[in-house]
Amino acid sequence: MAKLELYGTARCPHTGEMREWLEWKRSEFVEYDVEADPVARGRMREIARGQRTVPILVEDGKVVQVGWQGNGCIVDE
Repeated sequence: MAKLELYGTARCPHTGEMREWLEWKRSEFVEYDVEADPVARGRMREIARGQRTVPILVEDGKVVQVGWQGNGCIVDE
């Protein structure tokens, strides 16, 4: 089974929408709030090559989706 990671923020409504979609699909995933967790923020930037738009969905260490249905939120430096 693929390991899914959801990088987002509590203040970004699109993170919640992606979470709900993953739950609806019954996907197992780990969620990180990159504003509250600086380690996760650094890992997200490394995996996504500096990307600052969330949510970001990562599967097996590779970015598979940035944003939700064409929408996203920018994370401050």
